[in-house]
Amino acid sequence: MREEELDRLTIAGAGRAIRAGTLSPVALTEATLSRIERLQPRLGAFITVTADLARRQALDAEAEIAAGRWRGPLHGVPISLKDLYCTRGVRTTAGSTILADHVPDFDAPAAARLRDAGTVLVGKTNMHEWACGVTNDNPFFGRCHNPWRHGHIPGGSSGGSAAAVATRQGLASLGSDTGGSIRIPAHMCGLVGHKPTYGLVPRFGVFPESWSFDHAGPIALTAEDAAIVLDAIAGPDPRDPSCLTGRPPRTRRTIGRGVRGVKVGVPTDVYFDECHPEVAAAVRAAIDVFARLGAEPVEVSIPEARHGLDLCLVIAWAEAAHFHRRWLQERPGDYGPDLVDHLASASAYTAVDYLQAQQVRARVRRAYRRLFETVDLLLSPTAPLPATPHGVEAVEIDGKPASVLGLAAGLTAVANATGEPACSVPCGFTSDGLPIGLMIHGPHLADPLVLRAAHAYERSQNWRRRRPPVS
Repeated sequence: MREEELDRLTIAGAGRAIRAGTLSPVALTEATLSRIERLQPRLGAFITVTADLARRQALDAEAEIAAGRWRGPLHGVPISLKDLYCTRGVRTTAGSTILADHVPDFDAPAAARLRDAGTVLVGKTNMHEWACGVTNDNPFFGRCHNPWRHGHIPGGSSGGSAAAVATRQGLASLGSDTGGSIRIPAHMCGLVGHKPTYGLVPRFGVFPESWSFDHAGPIALTAEDAAIVLDAIAGPDPRDPSCLTGRPPRTRRTIGRGVRGVKVGVPTDVYFDECHPEVAAAVRAAIDVFARLGAEPVEVSIPEARHGLDLCLVIAWAEAAHFHRRWLQERPGDYGPDLVDHLASASAYTAVDYLQAQQVRARVRRAYRRLFETVDLLLSPTAPLPATPHGVEAVEIDGKPASVLGLAAGLTAVANATGEPACSVPCGFTSDGLPIGLMIHGPHLADPLVLRAAHAYERSQNWRRRRPPVS
């Protein structure tokens, strides 16, 4: 197939064509590898490209499907993994020079499940060092650029995954989300990024930032594609004590049921504070679309949302400092300057600081449980600002300076604190062409409803048909 044909593909469409025999996994993989070769020097979306492995897997998929052994909609589909998922025989760096030569002898369960579904792994994607940031300005593996505007951040920490998917260097990727690291890149790169319910996807074999805030999940072109990937990777694993037990909910099965009669909360505080005016306008227009689709908007007040970022900065960073304590003592020079400062500061937190934050976290969880007794979903901006240039640490909102990190994660982090599912879906562009994301947040294990709402919205719009200029 010609490389330009990639731009019309989704996982759902490619899966149907592969099963019907009208699309070859080998041809699809070769077109994908050709695009990676062309775009990698400009975008820097990958740390490791697994071209030889991908070709072998594509050949195997083609032979199996020809023999009648079709494994499902992911069979023969090229994907990538954020480079903190352990992959047997393929180096896994976590974006750090400490692990520059680390080659695991096992697959993380999520990676293994995608392999078992027949996917073709084209590479391991660039990321913010140790998943601790939103810029994807990696001091060891280089900057990853936003495909919509070169020189701008793709969001982080799963920025390489988002840049790759946005340009069809693979049709989906797995990211990780501690304070928004799946949803923020999805917002900034015009994609669907889903942070599942805590424990729905096993994190064994995924290098951690924070054991109690980390989530593993998909970045994809559409909500249906995200549902396909989530259905493949969800489910318990005995090696991950944080995993939920029992059969996980199936998300794709109900994806087309729409939102008629669904009560959607519209926040009157916090979420639209310090918000770029074009972001606020796009999100409010998306909420109006939900009303036209039959949903029932309900104004809600959630002042506890303002604690999300502070909880992440104390709890998640304290847990990160605990994980890194030995390397921080023995190899401090092998950390980037911004990260080593953050980890050193977090190392000074006391048990009292941590426990006080956990008490506030319990109050926030209770507030959101009560919220979801009155509404089915919460709609808001994913982040209050679009992608910013690399190297810019602060911006001005409403005449006041604010940090890019604080703004980017200020709205997403609360769902990490509660462990509830939340998804970013494209809802427009700024006047200068930068993507904007709508966040759909739901109660515990409401992943099917969250993705169903994202699917209903995106089907009524044409945002996903726009292509970044570098693809």
